[in-house]
Amino acid sequence: MATIFTKIINREIPANIIAEDDHYIAFLDIMPLVKGHVLVVPKVEVDYIFDLEPEILQGLTVFAQKVAKAIDKTIKCTRVGVAVIGLEVPHVHVHLVPLNSMEDINFTRPKLKLSSEELDSIAETIKAGLG
Repeated sequence: MATIFTKIINREIPANIIAEDDHYIAFLDIMPLVKGHVLVVPKVEVDYIFDLEPEILQGLTVFAQKVAKAIDKTIKCTRVGVAVIGLEVPHVHVHLVPLNSMEDINFTRPKLKLSSEELDSIAETIKAGLG
């Protein structure tokens, strides 16, 4: 059965897509830790990051770097944090989280509940930073 991320990749369910190429996609987390929290996902459905082929893992890092730089440029933060947890969805994904404190990347705290309008606005802001 396809993961929720594969369903996003296949456009079976909507997402606020930030960037995409033939191998990777980045979109806003709908339950973010902070505004601007983005997930970067390889299009190949693999559960564990260290099971990715080396060239896919390398490309994932380079793709995530481009998105992180756009976040850093457009979202007020000290830096962009990176986390790979891999337990909640069986499909490799990298969390890019705008940080102003260590608490901003605490996955045990309550997630934000943002309106679709807020998510749309944040996505457009970050996309503008890619240009």
